[in-house]
Amino acid sequence: MYQSILTEVDDSIGILTLNKAERHNAIDELLISEITGGLLELEADTRVRAIVLSSTGKSFCAGADLNWIKRAANHTSQENLRDARSLALLMTTLNELSKPTIARVQGPAYGGGVGLIAACDIAVGTYDAQFALTEVKLGILPAVISPYVLAAIGERYCRRYMLSAERFSAAEAYRIGLLHEIVPGEEQLDEAIAEIMDSLLKNGPNAQAECKALIRAVSGQPIDESTVEETAQRITRIRSSPEGKEGLAAILEKRKPNWIG
Repeated sequence: MYQSILTEVDDSIGILTLNKAERHNAIDELLISEITGGLLELEADTRVRAIVLSSTGKSFCAGADLNWIKRAANHTSQENLRDARSLALLMTTLNELSKPTIARVQGPAYGGGVGLIAACDIAVGTYDAQFALTEVKLGILPAVISPYVLAAIGERYCRRYMLSAERFSAAEAYRIGLLHEIVPGEEQLDEAIAEIMDSLLKNGPNAQAECKALIRAVSGQPIDESTVEETAQRITRIRSSPEGKEGLAAILEKRKPNWIG
């Protein structure tokens, strides 16, 4: 079905794998389209509770594919805008999935690859992974990915790494908030993700979706009367939902809630 990605469902986990190892999983029009489609497919699959974004080969994602860059050099403004909107749709789709997402970072990630990691809810990488926001080296901007990278590492570190295009280590990515955890190798990477998944799958799926929506709604907002009322309305609605009632009943009855298989 897909040429540049693989999708599978393992028990309750959806896995989307970038599968252009020979091109270091570099981004082009086809990969953008297929990642977007694959994410929507896993979002719609009722078996899937959480999604892992992974890659084959030595690199997580090397940024823009050079062949795509060559083609884009001859594009009209409208064609470049179309490409930018396609990437923006991918980033928005990944960021706003209702299901928890984990980036499995087994190697270098540059440019748009950093954006993909930043748009995931959780990111785990190996010690030897490297990162860079390289767009200014090409005389362009990391514009489309900037909202997600800013949310992940903050304005101060964006100023340094977007302006300098320096490479930085997994340890630095962990320190500034791009990665939540770093591990020695791929075996430990899978073990760490399995532990996180174990925690994720114990929680109410609707509550997780609503929690993601809550974070998007209140992030950066002043703690004023409007925000306070918004949070009160949200908890009232969720507490009265079937899942909310089931969760509270499970605690009182000292049993597992019905979403735990």
